[in-house]
Amino acid sequence: MSQARFAEQCDRLSQEVDKTLFDRLVWERTEAPVLAGLVALAHAALEDREEFELAEEGATTTVKRFILKVHGNRVAALALRLVDGQAELAIKPIERSPYRVAAGAPLATPFAGIDAAWMAASLNELFSRIAR
Repeated sequence: MSQARFAEQCDRLSQEVDKTLFDRLVWERTEAPVLAGLVALAHAALEDREEFELAEEGATTTVKRFILKVHGNRVAALALRLVDGQAELAIKPIERSPYRVAAGAPLATPFAGIDAAWMAASLNELFSRIAR
């Protein structure tokens, strides 16, 4: 018996015994590390820009939400999440900010496309939507 077939049989049995717990374990094993990597790439993209800060605010286990601060000013909300095998970044306006965010679709790429260059290009696109 191959290791892959054994793993499939273990997954089948685990899911049959407790689907909710199985789904949570699959998330922790596969998607949680991808989301953590996505967050790390966002922070790394801004590490040379000391005037920029991503302050985590309102995150859940499946979505990481940050307030983009520039020179200490709250500018916009940045959301990073995983949807159907894709990483997705979106930017939205926030209360108490004089900055507007132009409407636009979230930016997405398959998990395999996540890298520093994609993150920099995505943040570039999202930041271009912000104006006073």
